[in-house]
Amino acid sequence: MNGCEVTITHAKQELVYRNAWATSHAIDVYNVVQTVAAGRARWKVKNENNNVLQNHGYHFDPNFAHGKQHLSNFLATLNLLAFLAHTALEWLDDAYRAVQSSAPSRRAFFENLRTLLQFIPFDNWQHLMQLMLNGGKLPVKT
Repeated sequence: MNGCEVTITHAKQELVYRNAWATSHAIDVYNVVQTVAAGRARWKVKNENNNVLQNHGYHFDPNFAHGKQHLSNFLATLNLLAFLAHTALEWLDDAYRAVQSSAPSRRAFFENLRTLLQFIPFDNWQHLMQLMLNGGKLPVKT
């Protein structure tokens, strides 16, 4: 087991960043910079991914690990599938993208979506998106 630590400070020795990593790879003067860069990149991806899942409407919680035998994996999988579906909708559905971008936040968008689905039966997905694009005003049926 090998490890390295990086500490970055300002000119006045104020701490900016500090982290340490363990690896099974040999670390020497020739690869320490690449090892630290890889460790920082991996940490950044993990941290940003979990931040999105935790704080932007997916309610992903590290406490999922405290479930029954397979409950934690199942709940985590459902959250990841929801994230995948919403990302695909952002890329492929113009109405969804317009509704989401008009909401004050991603969390508000999901709260509005949840509330509408709870109280109003919709004919289809486009009917729901049209209602949300119209600011909640039901279209007049002729």
